[in-house]
Amino acid sequence: MKKRTSDIVIKNKKARFQYEILEVFTAGIELLGTEIKSIRAGKASLVDAYCRFIPNLKKPNKPELYILMNISEYSHGGYANHDPRRERKLLLTRRELNKLSKKIKTTGYTIVPLKMYINDKGFAKVDIALAKGKKTHDKRHDIKERDNKRDMERIRKY
Repeated sequence: MKKRTSDIVIKNKKARFQYEILEVFTAGIELLGTEIKSIRAGKASLVDAYCRFIPNLKKPNKPELYILMNISEYSHGGYANHDPRRERKLLLTRRELNKLSKKIKTTGYTIVPLKMYINDKGFAKVDIALAKGKKTHDKRHDIKERDNKRDMERIRKY
């Protein structure tokens, strides 16, 4: 049987500009039926998305990681449609969760979603990154490097 590949990739373009990416993790995401249908239709957005730890009621010393993002309502959903801005649980191993929670307690670190895609098995996955916010002069330096690289490519063409 031939593996199917998905063309659905939803990116957070501002994340790499606003944050210095330190480490990237791939996480599964717990979704409802109408949410996965909306993602397959390309109706999700990572623009204002962020991740945060929420205490687990059953095990208070083991918090769970949730993502807050916008997945538009499914057009054929009816009365059973989902809330577009609800918290969705990210599925990571306990070791990864412990590592991230220790780093988050350090000042200046955050967890940023980079991209969402559907893998070969049909499951929705989110690439999240442990990141540190960039200062204004770092952003200017990145813009300058990008412009210089673009100019060098133009010169090589001629």
